[in-house]
Amino acid sequence: MSEQVKIGVIGAGSISDMHLKSYAASDKAELVAVCDQNEERAKEKAALYGAKRIYTNHEELLQDPEIEAVSICTWNNSHAEIAIDALRAGKDVLVEKPLSTSVEKALKVEEAVRETGRKLQVGFVRRYASNTELVKTFVDQGDLGDVYYARGVTLRRLGNPGGWFADKERSGGGPLLDIGIHVIDVLWYLMGRPKVKSVSGNVYSHLGNRANVEHLSFYKAADYDPSKNSVEDFANALIRFENGASMSVDVSYTIHAEKDEMSAKLYGTKGGAVVEPKLELVSEKYNTMLNILPQVDKTTLDFGEAFQNEIDWFLKVCQGEEETRSPVEDGVEMMKILCGIYEASEQQKEIVFEGSPNMI
Repeated sequence: MSEQVKIGVIGAGSISDMHLKSYAASDKAELVAVCDQNEERAKEKAALYGAKRIYTNHEELLQDPEIEAVSICTWNNSHAEIAIDALRAGKDVLVEKPLSTSVEKALKVEEAVRETGRKLQVGFVRRYASNTELVKTFVDQGDLGDVYYARGVTLRRLGNPGGWFADKERSGGGPLLDIGIHVIDVLWYLMGRPKVKSVSGNVYSHLGNRANVEHLSFYKAADYDPSKNSVEDFANALIRFENGASMSVDVSYTIHAEKDEMSAKLYGTKGGAVVEPKLELVSEKYNTMLNILPQVDKTTLDFGEAFQNEIDWFLKVCQGEEETRSPVEDGVEMMKILCGIYEASEQQKEIVFEGSPNMI
């Protein structure tokens, strides 16, 4: 591979800006092409970030011999298909989360990675945040002891983006797959990525997108249509792992809460850690409980920094300098958890995994 990895970005929606901006800022990347079904949008992004070519379908981009690696920033329901096509075309892949919209599709991507020998990184961006790295150091050094419980909360009181986000056919699900996945994954990663044993959960669709609410603004997708919404408002879950640890999760696009809430916390036999909303460690010494405040530049997630770190790491992976922190196997395990929550709610029973990846 050349000194600069030659990149194609597939999908020119809002999240693509984070990829394009990060590639443009790296001296290890050269932006070759942008692809989007909307030709004008592809032209706009290519001009803005200095890409040389545009395409309107991913098959044409993947036939471009100059492109060595791709970022996939399309609708969730197309992630697996495009990733498999890219791998088989000889490209390395960074695919936005979630890896797919089903365990079956995720397993097909994993098979394609094995068959082609190409590299694939799942876009679990919070793994690459500096505060996540710091907490992981304390966990890995044993300062928290055995981490046996984690709790994640991502509640928006008003925040259904609409558009494809609210279309279950394209998105695969609502807040659980869109924003819940971030907090579930970063906690699971910090817990040591234990295998999931069982999942129970509830999914609710009572409030819709609340287009009636006035005087408050929120992010809306480009194709926002308040009359269309087929995803959940709220989900909660209890996830049990084979090592005996567990995690609880609450996530919403809209809920009758007094304010938005973001929380990610770990609890171990020797100490605890707060990743969000503000970095903090909890310990005990000389029979005294201690709240420890690490001295860092930013005590909460810097999304731009995390994305730059993620892209920089992916480029090192492409050049053979590093192994990815978010491999395809983790994308599969995360789909087992997420799909398990939906199925547990639908069947109103706990979903138990017995070592088979094909349970769901």
